Amino acid sequence: MKKIGLERMTIIIIMIVAVLTLAACKRNTSDDNQTLPQSSTPGVQPDEITQEPQNSDEAVKLTVKDFYPMLADVEYIYSGEGNEFASYSRFTDFLSEDGSRIQTRTSNGGTETVRVIEVKDGKLSVIKIINECYYRDNLLAAEADEQAEVLLMEPLVQGTEWILADGRVRYISGTDVEISTESGKYQTLEVTTEDEDSITKDYYAPGAGLIKTVFKSDGYEVTSQLSRIKQNAAYVRSIDIFYPGVDENIYVQPVTISFKTGDITRLLLQEELRKKAKKEDCLPLASTKTKINSMYLGSDNIAYIDFSEELITEMSVGSGYEAIILQCIANTVGKYYGTDRVYLTVEGRPYESGHISMLEGETIQVDMSRVKE
Repeated sequence: MKKIGLERMTIIIIMIVAVLTLAACKRNTSDDNQTLPQSSTPGVQPDEITQEPQNSDEAVKLTVKDFYPMLADVEYIYSGEGNEFASYSRFTDFLSEDGSRIQTRTSNGGTETVRVIEVKDGKLSVIKIINECYYRDNLLAAEADEQAEVLLMEPLVQGTEWILADGRVRYISGTDVEISTESGKYQTLEVTTEDEDSITKDYYAPGAGLIKTVFKSDGYEVTSQLSRIKQNAAYVRSIDIFYPGVDENIYVQPVTISFKTGDITRLLLQEELRKKAKKEDCLPLASTKTKINSMYLGSDNIAYIDFSEELITEMSVGSGYEAIILQCIANTVGKYYGTDRVYLTVEGRPYESGHISMLEGETIQVDMSRVKE
């Protein structure tokens, strides 16, 4: 590769700083339909990825974190060819405070997949993955799965190779590969993954992340490439809230909730449970002072929800309607998590009021038999 003059190198470095600064500040921009800037990475030496710093004679090596920016309220949109799921979008659910982990949600139009990705010890790894995941729990503290997949590994030099848990071979096959997509032109790392009957090439650009993926197998090719990046994005989800009617039937009311990166699901659901039903002749589920202390899906596939004492102390109904209210809460939470059992507690203890007393560990079965549209 030709050497780059000092003056030209200085100009290029200024461009790099601008690109990386823009990436770091994406959360604060108001443009919700902005495309990624073109990559302005300087010429890369064939044996290493470096960035020439200002006011220094020593080159600074880029790390794996430079090739996977962890940004909030950002949705990456990929266009694809080869099959119906080649096009997809990726949103950030949660970010760790120290910037070492990110929880992403990928939707390809048919399913949603949640991944926890970690930067540690010079590796970029998917440490947890949940397929068919349509709920939001913060999983950043999860322990790494035994089948954790290393996406990228230092040193970022051509020839760096590692073996994945499933036996596939992955290696850096190029360090200065130019890739053009709908979102711009980039100088990228090319990472190749070889399986018995297929080969996959992923392209990562500093300050931008995954730019393109090409999968080939027996003459069959599927390509996904970065089309645009959406700023100030939100994950929008419709949730069914169930209310008790004065006729002792249960009525369902869909509500749309927009989640920003880091939003706590229980707090947004708490606000919905406090609201009066739009349908007349329906009783409220909880008072305006009732709080949801915790809510999550357990490893036993039971949905756990714990309320403040106001759920009981401010519920002014008879025993019959109290049972229906509990059933409505169970239906709401159970359907959200896609499970048929809900363990409802108050201040960490089994539900107990003057009318209803539940045992330790006793769950409420989701029941739609009395639900009216």
